[in-house]
Amino acid sequence: MPFVLKHKESSQIFTCTLINIYQLPYYGTKFWDKLKHAEQEANAFLEQHQVNDPELWTVFEVSEQKLKIFNVKLNNNNAKSLFIDEETKSPFVKNKEEE
Repeated sequence: MPFVLKHKESSQIFTCTLINIYQLPYYGTKFWDKLKHAEQEANAFLEQHQVNDPELWTVFEVSEQKLKIFNVKLNNNNAKSLFIDEETKSPFVKNKEEE
């Protein structure tokens, strides 16, 4: 199962520009395949992306299907932020201008 970063207070899922297997940039959800790697690399990754409050982000397990849905909802659009509804566990997006 993949592991992503979720903000403890807002339930935002961390998204950023990434590089795919074809070396092309895309806007999507950063994930790790193993919990151990996610826990070891999360703080450095957040610092690299200039996150001021890394302690507010936690490693969160999702299904591969949900991870795919995350990226579909983002639609390769960096003007969108991704969140997960804590009650239904369903992802939803907001335009960054709305936040």
